[in-house]
Amino acid sequence: MTGILSILVALILLIVLAYRGISLLILAPGLAALVALVSVDAPLLASYTQVFMGAAGDFIVRFFPLFLLGAIFGKLMEDSGSAEVLAQAIVQKLGSQRAILAVVLSCAVMTYGGVSLFVVAFAVYPIAAALFRQADIPKRLIPGTIALGAFTFTMTALPGTPAIQNAIPMPYFGTTPFAAPGLGILTGLLMLVLGQAWLSRRAAQARAVGEGYGDHPDAMPEPTRELREHSAGEGFDLMEVPSEQPPRDLPSFGLAVMPLVLVIGLNLLFTAIVIPAMNTDYLAEPQYGATTIESIRGVWSVIAALVIATLVLIFANLRRLPRLTASLDSGANASLLPIFNTASLVGFGSVIASLAAFGMISTWITSIGGDNPLISLAIAVNVLAGMTGSASGGMSIALATLGDTYLAMGQAAGISPELMHRVTAVATGGLDALPHNGAVITLLSICGLTHRQAYLDIAVVAMLVPILSLVFLITLGTLFGTF
Repeated sequence: MTGILSILVALILLIVLAYRGISLLILAPGLAALVALVSVDAPLLASYTQVFMGAAGDFIVRFFPLFLLGAIFGKLMEDSGSAEVLAQAIVQKLGSQRAILAVVLSCAVMTYGGVSLFVVAFAVYPIAAALFRQADIPKRLIPGTIALGAFTFTMTALPGTPAIQNAIPMPYFGTTPFAAPGLGILTGLLMLVLGQAWLSRRAAQARAVGEGYGDHPDAMPEPTRELREHSAGEGFDLMEVPSEQPPRDLPSFGLAVMPLVLVIGLNLLFTAIVIPAMNTDYLAEPQYGATTIESIRGVWSVIAALVIATLVLIFANLRRLPRLTASLDSGANASLLPIFNTASLVGFGSVIASLAAFGMISTWITSIGGDNPLISLAIAVNVLAGMTGSASGGMSIALATLGDTYLAMGQAAGISPELMHRVTAVATGGLDALPHNGAVITLLSICGLTHRQAYLDIAVVAMLVPILSLVFLITLGTLFGTF
């Protein structure tokens, strides 16, 4: 019982201290060491060097290219003006009468194409503010609208998304980014419909009582210390956001959307045709990890797609990227803190998993749902994502500690790895949006609003709706299998 109590105390401290702005690079190993110190079955130094660092290093080895390339691609989309063009084009097409849907789709198109949600938030917020003011929709609905488009279905549900939440399950289940495409599309549509319905209802209620946009300045607030910390923790440097920008030489819509189309199209091409046609027998040799193409095909596909799309983006916008080296450096640097934060959480989870007390916890977790391991998997991922305030962090802990167990349980129950992949990805997008989540704090700060003013709508569209959609996904997958 003492071991279980120490694990719970460590998790609570992780939530509280992370919310107060302490770096996960300090918190995760410190709390892991604390748990090992009070446990009789975990030698302190060995738990750090052999367990914590081993698990953290393995995560970095597996996923560093995806973090690096994704951050560079997002930075180039921002600096070239492509992100701004996409947002403006969608808004102009739908008009102020569909302001909420226009902002949601603007965010969705960019995040599905691989642009960082923080880049999207900064690119879309000024447009959303002007559009909501014109349509006289309360400003307090902007954070929820951006969250629906950037934090939900394009991050976890839609097949092929290059989001890290869709990439992490691949090595564990031997799947690709397009796992369970039919189920993913239906689940994503449900998130969009339910979230849009909620926001439209809230706008209608405000209109009925005469509440309009409100008296708010449209300029983004100066970055506070808290905003710098949380956004930097996710790989976005607010020091680079100028208060006033000169007129820009923006690309055409076709040129702006082309890199996003390439990411998705090339991802599918490499996954379904190019890599399966390659001779990869050499992967069985020890120097290449003694693995199989099934376990790394998805990662290879995303890497190849992002590299080619990034090169095309650069050559198509050379004159719009006068400081290309600075953009590349900024994107590369922005990838470091997020991957080390997530890797530290993985290391923390591995130390917890090495304790004897975790055996009792894992036995209880895996018993939830009876014969259907999808229920247990969804609960485990969701709870850990909520505790860590990180979708990728919670997923990584769950899979690093129980991934093999769930894979075996799924095979025994006749559940395909593709369905388990999609359930795992969607499960990250629920409790991760609790108030201490760094993305939530950063979004509210960008919009110049408080939790009290706008968090309710974020909670509904980014937490309640994804959880309901997860139930729908598990039910559909259980009844009809993978499609």
